[in-house]
Amino acid sequence: MTTTLTAQPAATQPGLTTVADRAVGRIAGRAALEVPDVLDCAVTARVTGGVATLDARLDLRYPAPVAATAARVRAHLATRVAALTGLRVSVVDVSVGVLRADAAPERRVR
Repeated sequence: MTTTLTAQPAATQPGLTTVADRAVGRIAGRAALEVPDVLDCAVTARVTGGVATLDARLDLRYPAPVAATAARVRAHLATRVAALTGLRVSVVDVSVGVLRADAAPERRVR
């Protein structure tokens, strides 16, 4: 007995979902704010095929450990963006723009 295989019609095959660079950047920016000591974040993303590269600029709380916080952000963005978008994150570049104290220091009048 022989079996003949036929191709499925195009309508029943899975489609392709495209996620815009800007949308991935916004998702990553929100995810960066989930990391402790991150006060503000701007992320630009570039999506090529199923791979995303991210460039994050952070404002951190002073006196946060900069290297450790940047490493946490890098790891968190890679996992969260992959989970939320289905994209593979190949590169996450992190730069720190500003270190800010929670409250402005009190001025003394002499």
